[in-house]
Amino acid sequence: MEVKLHEFEKIYGDANKAAEARRQYLEKTIGVRLENIGKTIIDLNTVVGRNIENVIGAVQIPVGVAGPLLVRGDYANGYFYVPLATTEGALVASVNRGAKFVTESGGVRVKVLKDGMARAPLFRLPSLIDAVEFVEWVTQHFDDLKKAAESTTRHGRLKEVQPFVVGNYVWLRLVFSTGDAMGMNMATIASEAVAKYVQQHFPKARLVALSGNMCVDKKANAVNFILGRGKTVTAEAVVKREVLERLGITAEDVHEVNVRKNLIGSALAHSYGFNAHFANIVAAIFIATGQDVAQVVESSMGITSTEPRDEGLYISVFLPSLEVGTVGGGTGLPTQREALALLGVAGSGNPPGTNALKFAEIIAATVLAGELNLLIALARNELASAHQRLGRAK
Repeated sequence: MEVKLHEFEKIYGDANKAAEARRQYLEKTIGVRLENIGKTIIDLNTVVGRNIENVIGAVQIPVGVAGPLLVRGDYANGYFYVPLATTEGALVASVNRGAKFVTESGGVRVKVLKDGMARAPLFRLPSLIDAVEFVEWVTQHFDDLKKAAESTTRHGRLKEVQPFVVGNYVWLRLVFSTGDAMGMNMATIASEAVAKYVQQHFPKARLVALSGNMCVDKKANAVNFILGRGKTVTAEAVVKREVLERLGITAEDVHEVNVRKNLIGSALAHSYGFNAHFANIVAAIFIATGQDVAQVVESSMGITSTEPRDEGLYISVFLPSLEVGTVGGGTGLPTQREALALLGVAGSGNPPGTNALKFAEIIAATVLAGELNLLIALARNELASAHQRLGRAK
């Protein structure tokens, strides 16, 4: 009898044994050794059906720490050591040095400007007239849609509906507060309840797709840049002039790099990110803490701005679509949970939602530290030498 790989859990009754059997099958079939993939502290019974399918083990990525980083936010206040999982030499050192400079200068101020996870079901109407009528109906029945959505979740709340009309098609961009969860699954399930209510009470509206790509999930896009998705966060710091002078540069030197590289260069490239390397820091934190790594695409969009001032260099970062959570997804895995605990944000906050907001503030402050140091490295023309020294060890 032929047995499919995905049936091994049912046969063995244990995910660890099923994974071992899959490895042995692959080793024999492909002719490779997978002994290191098989070495993991994870009890695979805790992740199958939640985080992974057809599991064969786990991979390991080095984790470094940057800090102390002084953060002054509404939720994150104090010194933090930030875990960064990466295989890129020089990244942790870069963020660490940036953290040193901003902490010496008084720390990073942070604000979460907006908080809402979006899912956008797409409906087809018979005509444009019906589409406009449908949007008016949705506005009038917001409370009913909200009740339907919130019947599916303890923590999710429907905050608003943003309609978009193209001909006889209507996208309803549903925006939810999701507590300490990143909330994509929560928003999807609640959106399905909304779609069912719509089809029962406005039968001319036919659901085409529960996700119509106006959400927008895991794609670089203008909508999230403008309207936000997840946490919209901004952070700022003033780096003392004496700190820069100690490095042989001025605030004007760093500002020129930022304007010519991050602003003009990005504009020439028509980039969705007017920054130096947000994605480096966001991805490293996401991997270390069990976030949905594919959401680095929109979570790393953003703008770095600078101003020379009498006291030094003003620098700020703006992240319009930072999609993070401290519960759900991969946050419960043993090493990822420890990384969150290192930041003081593991699990649900008190009140719910505050841990995710604190986490978002820490990430934004860390992104600023990484941006600052890379701009300084470019102003000092030491980018290549740093990677030569830290990324190509013999």
